[in-house]
Amino acid sequence: MSEQVRKLEPQSLWNNFADLNAVPRPSKKEERVIAFMQDFGKKLGLPVVTDEVGNVIIRKPATKGMENRKKLVIQSHLDMVHQKNNATQFDFDKEGIKMIVDGDWVKADGTTLGADNGIGVASIMALLESTDIPHPAFDALFTIDEETGMTGAIGLKGGLLEGEILLNLDTEDDDELTIGCAGGVDLTATGAYPEMEIPEEVKCVEITINGLSGGHSGMDIIKGLGNANKLMNRLLLNLSNELGIYVNEIQGGGLRNAIPRESVSKIAVPVSEWAAFETAIKEYEETIKDEHNFTDPNVVVTVKNMDKFDAVMEEDFQALLLRAIYAAPNGIYRMSPAMLNMVQTSNNIAQVKVADGEYSILCLTRSSVESEKWDLAEALTAAFELMGAQVEVGGSYPGWTPLPHSDIVNLMADLYREKFDAEPRVQACHAGLECGILGTNYPKMEMISFGPNIRGAHSPDEKVQISSVQKYWDYFLEALKRIPEVK
Repeated sequence: MSEQVRKLEPQSLWNNFADLNAVPRPSKKEERVIAFMQDFGKKLGLPVVTDEVGNVIIRKPATKGMENRKKLVIQSHLDMVHQKNNATQFDFDKEGIKMIVDGDWVKADGTTLGADNGIGVASIMALLESTDIPHPAFDALFTIDEETGMTGAIGLKGGLLEGEILLNLDTEDDDELTIGCAGGVDLTATGAYPEMEIPEEVKCVEITINGLSGGHSGMDIIKGLGNANKLMNRLLLNLSNELGIYVNEIQGGGLRNAIPRESVSKIAVPVSEWAAFETAIKEYEETIKDEHNFTDPNVVVTVKNMDKFDAVMEEDFQALLLRAIYAAPNGIYRMSPAMLNMVQTSNNIAQVKVADGEYSILCLTRSSVESEKWDLAEALTAAFELMGAQVEVGGSYPGWTPLPHSDIVNLMADLYREKFDAEPRVQACHAGLECGILGTNYPKMEMISFGPNIRGAHSPDEKVQISSVQKYWDYFLEALKRIPEVK
């Protein structure tokens, strides 16, 4: 499948992307891709530095005539989100991504593609191995674990990087110049719950809610996409209140930074309420289809009969759990009063697991205002502590404060207007970019982020636009020529 991709232009970029996608690279398991990148730099005869957390830095001197330009840091992250469709048989720990060319798009066969941030990594690799692209001296910075905590950026110490300007290649719209981003914090609620014997005269079933669009819990949160965990919880609470159902198990969602597409629950329904249950399921499916007609047109609710369980959740705790999740904020919490159409603060209830007397609820809270990030985390903590959960808050990282009139922003905006006869969207984003973290140890470094059109990041629908990659690549190479001289 990758042979089709290797024939695309620019071939140097796509060949490196295909090589990279042959290497399994899940977050927190980047040993193989770190070794891959170290070998890549060494084969080019370039200095390679690997810091204590696993970030790889490859240094390349300026091409002839560019020696007096400001030195750059060009940065992307090595890890990728691993998500697949339920029907897809794929082992992310052992297999390379199976890529497909579909018209003007490259996508994967039932899994995430890794264009986020593999296109950025491949771009830097193409620049490192080039012999005919003019560029200033630069540090190629490949960070680890961006997707699940940004621990690579957090662990990068001051003094390692030598550049004055950082080009981050992790934006997903080719007409956007990103100059700021939200910070984030992970919140995890865990605990144990009492079980009881399953009552007599019940029917046991498995309920599945799936077909949701899913997406990036930062960039896509503004779309109002359905969250499978919230939709399942709403159904279970209504069934509990109206029919007296008993919950055996809930399994919904996955990674913190992905809006959950599916949730599965196992429940017992009193036989006397079976007809009412069937009616309630049909009505609920119609309701959520109507509510999410524009965002999640393929959402479905299915029911499958099961053998009888041994135990179910104790009724009083069941009520507490379902109410706590119902009360927990999800989605947009506050829009920015300063920037039009910009989410300021949000939360994603990313995963709910309830089984065998234990439960866990995983959230990712984001905000471009640090105090509001912690305020929302406190609201979530309160909701979960009311049911007796142990709540841990960690993995906090700062946002990136925009500097809209910096020299690099002016240069990149002017270049965009010149090349494309259009106005770029210069804005902050509601995703976590590493720039904010890197800026804590390199406060004088000017920063900007840009990239090609990527759609469906963090979901099996992820794809990258071929023509947009060509546009972005030409823009990137021209920008390198225009980096100003050292004053």
